[in-house]
Amino acid sequence: MIIFLYGEDSFLSRRKLKELKDKFLAKVDPTGASMDIIDGEKASLASIGDAAGAGTLLAKKRMIVIENLFGNKTQSVFGEILNYFEKRESDNIIVFWDFVVKIKKIRSKEQAVKIDSSGSEKPLPAYSKKLFNFLAKQKYSQQFNVLSNTGAAAWAKKEVEARGGKIDYQAVQTLTSLVGSDLWQINNEIDKLINYKLGQHPALTVAGGQTAIINREDVEKMAHGGFDENIFALTDAISNKNSGLAVKLLEEQIEAGLADAYLMTMIVRQFRILLQIRQALDLGHSSRKIISSLRMHPFIVQKGINQVRRFNLPALKNIFSRLVEMDGKMKTGQADAKTMLNLLFARI
Repeated sequence: MIIFLYGEDSFLSRRKLKELKDKFLAKVDPTGASMDIIDGEKASLASIGDAAGAGTLLAKKRMIVIENLFGNKTQSVFGEILNYFEKRESDNIIVFWDFVVKIKKIRSKEQAVKIDSSGSEKPLPAYSKKLFNFLAKQKYSQQFNVLSNTGAAAWAKKEVEARGGKIDYQAVQTLTSLVGSDLWQINNEIDKLINYKLGQHPALTVAGGQTAIINREDVEKMAHGGFDENIFALTDAISNKNSGLAVKLLEEQIEAGLADAYLMTMIVRQFRILLQIRQALDLGHSSRKIISSLRMHPFIVQKGINQVRRFNLPALKNIFSRLVEMDGKMKTGQADAKTMLNLLFARI
Protein backbone atom coordinates (compact mmCIF):
# COMPACT_ATOMS: atom_id res chain seq x y z
CA MET A 1 0.00 0.00 0.00
CA ILE A 2 1.32 3.42 -1.01
CA ILE A 3 0.14 6.59 0.74
CA PHE A 4 1.12 10.04 -0.56
CA LEU A 5 0.68 13.06 1.74
CA TYR A 6 1.76 16.29 0.08
CA GLY A 7 1.06 20.01 -0.24
CA GLU A 8 2.39 23.15 1.40
CA ASP A 9 0.25 23.02 4.55
CA SER A 10 2.74 20.95 6.50
CA PHE A 11 0.76 21.27 9.73
CA LEU A 12 -2.26 19.36 8.42
CA SER A 13 -0.17 16.81 6.53
CA ARG A 14 2.05 16.28 9.57
CA ARG A 15 -1.02 15.73 11.74
CA LYS A 16 -2.33 13.17 9.24
CA LEU A 17 1.03 11.43 9.24
CA LYS A 18 0.94 11.25 13.04
CA GLU A 19 -2.54 9.69 12.87
CA LEU A 20 -1.24 7.00 10.52
CA LYS A 21 1.77 6.31 12.73
CA ASP A 22 -0.36 6.13 15.87
CA LYS A 23 -2.80 3.75 14.18
CA PHE A 24 0.05 1.49 13.06
CA LEU A 25 1.57 1.45 16.54
CA ALA A 26 -1.79 0.70 18.14
CA LYS A 27 -2.96 -2.02 15.75
CA VAL A 28 0.16 -3.56 14.22
CA ASP A 29 3.33 -3.08 16.26
CA PRO A 30 3.24 -1.27 19.63
CA THR A 31 7.04 -1.60 19.92
CA GLY A 32 7.68 0.57 16.85
CA ALA A 33 10.40 -1.83 15.71
CA SER A 34 8.60 -2.33 12.39
CA MET A 35 8.53 1.37 11.50
CA ASP A 36 11.29 3.08 9.50
CA ILE A 37 11.65 6.84 8.88
CA ILE A 38 13.80 7.65 5.84
CA ASP A 39 15.21 11.08 5.01
CA GLY A 40 14.14 11.40 1.39
CA GLU A 41 16.56 14.24 0.67
CA LYS A 42 19.45 11.80 1.16
CA ALA A 43 17.71 8.56 0.18
CA SER A 44 18.79 6.17 -2.55
CA LEU A 45 16.91 3.35 -4.25
CA ALA A 46 18.92 0.91 -2.15
CA SER A 47 17.87 2.44 1.19
CA ILE A 48 14.21 2.67 0.19
CA GLY A 49 14.12 -0.71 -1.53
CA ASP A 50 15.76 -2.49 1.40
CA ALA A 51 13.21 -1.04 3.82
CA ALA A 52 10.19 -1.56 1.56
CA GLY A 53 11.07 -5.14 0.74
CA ALA A 54 12.05 -6.24 4.23
CA GLY A 55 9.90 -8.53 6.31
CA THR A 56 9.53 -8.64 10.07
CA LEU A 57 9.30 -11.31 12.72
CA LEU A 58 7.48 -9.07 15.19
CA ALA A 59 4.53 -7.87 13.09
CA LYS A 60 2.58 -8.83 9.99
CA LYS A 61 3.73 -5.74 8.08
CA ARG A 62 6.08 -2.74 8.24
CA MET A 63 5.52 0.99 7.86
CA ILE A 64 8.12 2.94 5.90
CA VAL A 65 7.83 6.74 5.95
CA ILE A 66 9.86 8.60 3.30
CA GLU A 67 10.05 12.32 4.05
CA ASN A 68 10.95 15.14 1.65
CA LEU A 69 11.93 12.93 -1.28
CA PHE A 70 11.31 15.78 -3.74
CA GLY A 71 14.10 17.72 -2.05
CA ASN A 72 16.58 15.06 -3.20
CA LYS A 73 19.26 16.53 -5.47
CA THR A 74 20.15 13.22 -7.16
CA GLN A 75 18.08 13.33 -10.34
CA SER A 76 18.39 9.63 -11.20
CA VAL A 77 16.83 8.50 -7.92
CA PHE A 78 13.32 9.53 -9.01
CA GLY A 79 13.27 7.30 -12.07
CA GLU A 80 14.77 4.41 -10.11
CA ILE A 81 12.15 4.67 -7.35
CA LEU A 82 9.33 4.97 -9.90
CA ASN A 83 10.53 1.86 -11.71
CA TYR A 84 10.80 -0.03 -8.41
CA PHE A 85 7.26 0.68 -7.22
CA GLU A 86 5.65 0.32 -10.64
CA LYS A 87 6.88 -3.26 -10.84
CA ARG A 88 6.19 -4.32 -7.26
CA GLU A 89 3.28 -4.48 -4.87
CA SER A 90 4.25 -4.51 -1.23
CA ASP A 91 2.25 -5.74 1.74
CA ASN A 92 4.07 -3.09 3.74
CA ILE A 93 2.70 0.43 4.21
CA ILE A 94 4.79 2.94 2.25
CA VAL A 95 4.12 6.59 3.13
CA PHE A 96 5.61 9.43 1.09
CA TRP A 97 5.35 12.77 2.95
CA ASP A 98 6.38 16.00 1.24
CA PHE A 99 5.54 19.68 1.63
CA VAL A 100 7.47 21.21 -1.29
CA VAL A 101 5.28 19.82 -4.09
CA LYS A 102 1.64 20.35 -4.97
CA ILE A 103 -0.86 20.43 -7.82
CA LYS A 104 -1.87 23.95 -8.84
CA LYS A 105 -4.45 25.15 -11.33
CA ILE A 106 -2.84 27.38 -13.95
CA ARG A 107 -5.19 28.74 -16.63
CA SER A 108 -7.79 26.07 -15.81
CA LYS A 109 -5.19 23.30 -16.15
CA GLU A 110 -3.64 21.36 -13.30
CA GLN A 111 0.14 21.46 -13.08
CA ALA A 112 2.59 19.89 -10.64
CA VAL A 113 4.80 22.56 -9.08
CA LYS A 114 7.66 22.64 -6.61
CA ILE A 115 8.02 25.32 -3.94
CA ASP A 116 11.61 26.44 -3.46
CA SER A 117 13.15 27.76 -0.25
CA SER A 118 12.17 31.36 -1.10
CA GLY A 119 8.51 30.38 -1.47
CA SER A 120 8.52 30.66 -5.28
CA GLU A 121 6.60 28.07 -7.29
CA LYS A 122 8.13 26.48 -10.38
CA PRO A 123 6.99 23.62 -12.64
CA LEU A 124 8.17 20.28 -11.32
CA PRO A 125 11.30 19.16 -13.23
CA ALA A 126 10.77 16.43 -15.82
CA TYR A 127 13.06 14.01 -13.97
CA SER A 128 10.77 13.97 -10.91
CA LYS A 129 7.39 14.67 -12.53
CA LYS A 130 6.66 11.07 -13.53
CA LEU A 131 7.16 9.83 -9.97
CA PHE A 132 4.96 12.63 -8.64
CA ASN A 133 2.18 11.76 -11.09
CA PHE A 134 2.44 8.09 -10.12
CA LEU A 135 2.15 8.91 -6.41
CA ALA A 136 -0.62 11.49 -6.89
CA LYS A 137 -2.77 8.88 -8.68
CA GLN A 138 -2.58 6.42 -5.81
CA LYS A 139 -5.83 5.56 -4.04
CA TYR A 140 -4.52 6.95 -0.75
CA SER A 141 -3.14 10.24 -2.06
CA GLN A 142 -4.07 13.50 -0.35
CA GLN A 143 -3.04 17.10 -1.00
CA PHE A 144 -3.04 19.59 1.88
CA ASN A 145 -3.53 23.15 0.67
CA VAL A 146 -2.91 26.25 2.76
CA LEU A 147 -6.25 27.42 4.10
CA SER A 148 -7.70 30.84 3.35
CA ASN A 149 -8.11 33.17 6.32
CA THR A 150 -11.80 32.20 6.38
CA GLY A 151 -10.91 28.52 6.34
CA ALA A 152 -8.27 29.03 9.02
CA ALA A 153 -10.82 30.82 11.21
CA ALA A 154 -13.27 27.93 10.88
CA TRP A 155 -10.46 25.46 11.65
CA ALA A 156 -9.38 27.47 14.71
CA LYS A 157 -12.93 27.55 16.09
CA LYS A 158 -13.28 23.76 15.76
CA GLU A 159 -9.83 23.26 17.26
CA VAL A 160 -10.63 25.37 20.32
CA GLU A 161 -13.86 23.43 20.83
CA ALA A 162 -12.08 20.10 20.39
CA ARG A 163 -9.79 21.10 23.27
CA GLY A 164 -12.73 21.91 25.52
CA GLY A 165 -12.78 25.67 25.02
CA LYS A 166 -14.99 28.23 23.30
CA ILE A 167 -14.09 31.26 21.19
CA ASP A 168 -16.44 33.95 19.90
CA TYR A 169 -16.67 35.18 16.29
CA GLN A 170 -14.77 38.45 16.78
CA ALA A 171 -11.98 36.67 18.64
CA VAL A 172 -11.38 34.07 15.94
CA GLN A 173 -11.47 36.74 13.21
CA THR A 174 -8.95 38.83 15.16
CA LEU A 175 -6.72 35.78 15.59
CA THR A 176 -6.50 35.11 11.86
CA SER A 177 -6.02 38.80 11.07
CA LEU A 178 -3.00 38.81 13.39
CA VAL A 179 -1.59 35.41 12.54
CA GLY A 180 -2.85 34.68 9.01
CA SER A 181 -3.48 31.10 7.95
CA ASP A 182 -0.31 29.56 9.40
CA LEU A 183 -1.77 26.61 11.31
CA TRP A 184 1.51 25.94 13.13
CA GLN A 185 1.23 29.33 14.78
CA ILE A 186 -2.56 29.25 15.19
CA ASN A 187 -2.16 25.94 17.00
CA ASN A 188 0.39 27.47 19.37
CA GLU A 189 -1.76 30.57 19.92
CA ILE A 190 -4.76 28.36 20.78
CA ASP A 191 -2.65 26.60 23.42
CA LYS A 192 -1.70 29.96 24.92
CA LEU A 193 -5.25 31.30 24.84
CA ILE A 194 -6.80 28.23 26.45
CA ASN A 195 -4.15 28.10 29.17
CA TYR A 196 -4.60 31.83 29.78
CA LYS A 197 -8.38 31.57 29.99
CA LEU A 198 -8.28 28.56 32.29
CA GLY A 199 -5.79 30.40 34.48
CA GLN A 200 -8.22 33.30 34.73
CA HIS A 201 -11.19 31.07 35.52
CA PRO A 202 -9.96 27.91 37.26
CA ALA A 203 -13.34 27.42 38.95
CA LEU A 204 -14.96 27.03 35.53
CA THR A 205 -12.86 23.97 34.70
CA VAL A 206 -14.45 21.73 37.33
CA ALA A 207 -17.27 19.31 36.59
CA GLY A 208 -20.53 21.12 35.96
CA GLY A 209 -18.88 24.49 35.34
CA GLN A 210 -19.34 26.66 32.26
CA THR A 211 -16.51 26.93 29.75
CA ALA A 212 -14.95 30.40 29.69
CA ILE A 213 -15.26 31.99 26.24
CA ILE A 214 -12.13 33.41 24.57
CA ASN A 215 -12.95 36.94 23.39
CA ARG A 216 -11.29 39.53 21.18
CA GLU A 217 -9.56 41.24 24.11
CA ASP A 218 -7.93 37.93 25.08
CA VAL A 219 -6.59 37.46 21.55
CA GLU A 220 -5.28 41.01 21.26
CA LYS A 221 -3.53 40.66 24.61
CA MET A 222 -1.97 37.25 24.00
CA ALA A 223 -1.32 37.19 20.25
CA HIS A 224 0.91 40.26 20.18
CA GLY A 225 2.08 40.43 23.77
CA GLY A 226 5.54 40.26 25.31
CA PHE A 227 6.86 37.40 23.22
CA ASP A 228 6.00 39.11 19.95
CA GLU A 229 7.80 42.21 21.20
CA ASN A 230 10.87 40.04 21.69
CA ILE A 231 10.52 38.72 18.15
CA PHE A 232 10.44 42.31 16.90
CA ALA A 233 13.51 43.01 19.06
CA LEU A 234 15.19 39.94 17.61
CA THR A 235 14.61 41.04 14.01
CA ASP A 236 15.87 44.50 14.95
CA ALA A 237 19.08 42.93 16.27
CA ILE A 238 19.47 40.94 13.05
CA SER A 239 18.94 44.01 10.86
CA ASN A 240 21.59 45.87 12.87
CA LYS A 241 23.95 42.88 12.52
CA ASN A 242 24.06 42.62 16.31
CA SER A 243 24.51 38.86 16.53
CA GLY A 244 25.36 39.01 20.25
CA LEU A 245 22.02 40.61 21.12
CA ALA A 246 20.17 38.22 18.79
CA VAL A 247 21.72 35.21 20.54
CA LYS A 248 20.89 36.71 23.96
CA LEU A 249 17.23 37.27 23.03
CA LEU A 250 16.97 33.75 21.64
CA GLU A 251 18.44 32.30 24.85
CA GLU A 252 15.91 34.24 26.92
CA GLN A 253 13.01 32.72 25.00
CA ILE A 254 14.43 29.20 25.31
CA GLU A 255 14.99 29.66 29.04
CA ALA A 256 11.38 30.85 29.33
CA GLY A 257 10.35 27.39 28.17
CA LEU A 258 9.14 28.17 24.66
CA ALA A 259 9.27 25.20 22.30
CA ASP A 260 11.64 25.10 19.32
CA ALA A 261 8.71 24.70 16.92
CA TYR A 262 7.00 27.80 18.28
CA LEU A 263 10.18 29.89 18.18
CA MET A 264 10.94 28.91 14.60
CA THR A 265 7.34 29.43 13.50
CA MET A 266 7.27 32.94 14.95
CA ILE A 267 10.61 33.94 13.43
CA VAL A 268 9.74 32.53 9.99
CA ARG A 269 6.36 34.27 10.14
CA GLN A 270 7.92 37.60 11.08
CA PHE A 271 10.36 37.51 8.17
CA ARG A 272 7.59 36.43 5.78
CA ILE A 273 5.64 39.50 6.88
CA LEU A 274 8.69 41.73 6.47
CA LEU A 275 9.32 40.33 2.99
CA GLN A 276 5.71 40.97 1.94
CA ILE A 277 5.80 44.51 3.34
CA ARG A 278 9.15 45.30 1.69
CA GLN A 279 7.81 44.12 -1.68
CA ALA A 280 4.66 46.22 -1.23
CA LEU A 281 6.63 49.33 -0.25
CA ASP A 282 8.93 48.89 -3.25
CA LEU A 283 5.79 48.94 -5.43
CA GLY A 284 4.80 52.25 -3.84
CA HIS A 285 1.91 50.95 -1.75
CA SER A 286 0.70 52.98 1.22
CA SER A 287 0.33 51.47 4.68
CA ARG A 288 -3.46 51.45 4.23
CA LYS A 289 -3.18 49.52 0.97
CA ILE A 290 -0.73 47.05 2.55
CA ILE A 291 -3.15 46.41 5.42
CA SER A 292 -5.97 45.83 2.93
CA SER A 293 -4.09 43.73 0.36
CA LEU A 294 -2.20 41.55 2.86
CA ARG A 295 -5.19 41.35 5.24
CA MET A 296 -2.99 42.00 8.24
CA HIS A 297 -3.74 43.73 11.51
CA PRO A 298 -2.66 47.44 11.43
CA PHE A 299 -0.46 46.83 14.49
CA ILE A 300 1.55 44.17 12.64
CA VAL A 301 1.89 46.23 9.45
CA GLN A 302 3.06 49.40 11.21
CA LYS A 303 5.67 47.50 13.20
CA GLY A 304 6.83 45.82 10.00
CA ILE A 305 7.11 49.07 8.05
CA ASN A 306 9.39 50.49 10.72
CA GLN A 307 11.63 47.43 10.54
CA VAL A 308 11.94 46.91 6.77
CA ARG A 309 13.48 50.33 6.30
CA ARG A 310 16.75 48.72 7.43
CA PHE A 311 16.47 45.80 4.97
CA ASN A 312 16.67 45.75 1.20
CA LEU A 313 14.65 43.18 -0.75
CA PRO A 314 17.55 40.83 -1.70
CA ALA A 315 18.71 40.66 1.94
CA LEU A 316 15.21 39.79 3.15
CA LYS A 317 14.79 37.14 0.45
CA ASN A 318 18.10 35.58 1.46
CA ILE A 319 17.26 35.48 5.18
CA PHE A 320 13.74 34.17 4.55
CA SER A 321 15.01 31.45 2.21
CA ARG A 322 17.48 30.24 4.83
CA LEU A 323 14.85 30.32 7.57
CA VAL A 324 12.39 28.24 5.51
CA GLU A 325 15.11 25.67 4.85
CA MET A 326 15.95 25.56 8.58
CA ASP A 327 12.27 25.25 9.50
CA GLY A 328 11.94 22.22 7.25
CA LYS A 329 15.00 20.57 8.79
CA MET A 330 13.72 21.19 12.31
CA LYS A 331 10.25 19.80 11.57
CA THR A 332 11.76 16.61 10.17
CA GLY A 333 14.18 16.20 13.07
CA GLN A 334 17.39 16.89 11.13
CA ALA A 335 18.58 19.70 13.41
CA ASP A 336 17.47 21.79 16.39
CA ALA A 337 16.27 25.38 16.14
CA LYS A 338 18.79 26.89 18.56
CA THR A 339 21.87 25.59 16.73
CA MET A 340 20.61 26.62 13.29
CA LEU A 341 19.49 30.08 14.40
CA ASN A 342 22.77 30.80 16.17
CA LEU A 343 24.62 29.87 12.97
CA LEU A 344 22.35 32.18 10.98
CA PHE A 345 22.91 35.08 13.38
CA ALA A 346 26.68 34.60 13.15
CA ARG A 347 26.65 34.77 9.34
CA ILE A 348 24.45 37.82 8.89
